[in-house]
Amino acid sequence: MKIQLQEDVLKDQNEAATFNRAIFKQHKTLVINMMSSPGAGKTTLLEETIKALKDEYQIAVIEGDLATERDAERIRSLGIQTVQINTVGGCHLDARMIAKILPEFDLPSIDILFIENIGNLVCPSSYDLGQDYKVVVLSTPEGNDKIPKYPVMFKRTHLTIINKVDLLPYVSFDIDEAEMNLREINPQAQFITLSAKTGEGMEGWIHWIKERLR
Repeated sequence: MKIQLQEDVLKDQNEAATFNRAIFKQHKTLVINMMSSPGAGKTTLLEETIKALKDEYQIAVIEGDLATERDAERIRSLGIQTVQINTVGGCHLDARMIAKILPEFDLPSIDILFIENIGNLVCPSSYDLGQDYKVVVLSTPEGNDKIPKYPVMFKRTHLTIINKVDLLPYVSFDIDEAEMNLREINPQAQFITLSAKTGEGMEGWIHWIKERLR
């Protein structure tokens, strides 16, 4: 006799995502889930983004890491409320983790909540946190194979950012190939190139955020 199991293993996770989304919508808080592989430059990009926006908008951050509060401390040094989630081995954040810490934020006063997810191009792609937008950061030293090799991540992103374009003279990365690969997987996704370190292209990213706030 065969026993068919139809219970959704992500039921609790998805219910938490629905709960989070309703809370964010109620308070009109724009929520951006930022994902990447380790070392792509998410935290540096987040720092420079906050510097560009904090005089106009109230910003808060959720930092996800396996261990330490190093990235959270960098963001706090900018005067931004930051709550750290350490997964102690888990390769992604999930909606239940986010729901648990939401009472620590005064959401009615927050315009933008950034969630910096765990550095990983696999696990975070499958978990809805209740965010408005998913953004994936890919850096030029990682090479042109990442988008085809990790299609689920890039298929579900609203925006792909190619970071560290200042290193293009020193690495074998083809911007046109990366955009073509993205279009094949996700024709609707937007595509921005920038350098968080030098500031090149940052205006496009800042404009993208402001458009979503409107």
